[in-house]
Amino acid sequence: MSTVVDAVLSLSGWPVYVAVGLLAFGEAAVFAGLVLPGETALLIGGALAATGHASLAVLLPVAAVAAVLGDTVGYEVGRFAGPALRRSRLGRRIGEQRWARAEEFVHRRGGPAVLIGRWVSVLRALVPTLAGMTRMPYRRFLAWNALGGVTWATTVVLAGYAAGSAWRTAAHALGTAGTVLGVVVVAAAIVVLLVRRARRSSAATPDPAEPAAHVGGPPDRGAGPA
Repeated sequence: MSTVVDAVLSLSGWPVYVAVGLLAFGEAAVFAGLVLPGETALLIGGALAATGHASLAVLLPVAAVAAVLGDTVGYEVGRFAGPALRRSRLGRRIGEQRWARAEEFVHRRGGPAVLIGRWVSVLRALVPTLAGMTRMPYRRFLAWNALGGVTWATTVVLAGYAAGSAWRTAAHALGTAGTVLGVVVVAAAIVVLLVRRARRSSAATPDPAEPAAHVGGPPDRGAGPA
């Protein structure tokens, strides 16, 4: 990872846009985020813009478009080759626990999972593929993907621009925030699951205050006159 970081930091001009765009695109499209998170690439791009090695006005749209397109490719990969990918060598390297955690997140949250997952490193690489695997309607996915991609890319690039040479401090802060958000999301999903189970259990348990239903036909109203 340090080799890639050093290589990007040495760039200037249009190669910066190519490198940052490819890394942001590849995060979900080819799981490059498991090697170098797109967040780090965008922070470095912002820092390079702050030192005059790139134009912020060009970098912002490049980063946003690359992020949205990368997630779209990830969605299509999941839709057409998801199960095979999960069983592949790469899928096994990702780990069943990561797959299961992201899959549960997508099932529980639906469209908003695409937006929230954009801010959590592991989910950012896996959620688009799982959205395709679970057959989330593409229009719904695209709407949440565009919202998440544009806001995330803009925020991270500007954070790198503001931090300048101290971009590693910004990376640490964003990483901590992403971890906290991930923990909050998982905790919320667990709470929702427990509440739903409690409600189902309560609905299935008969109320002891209610009288038992009469079985065996209408009640005996007494014998008629002889």
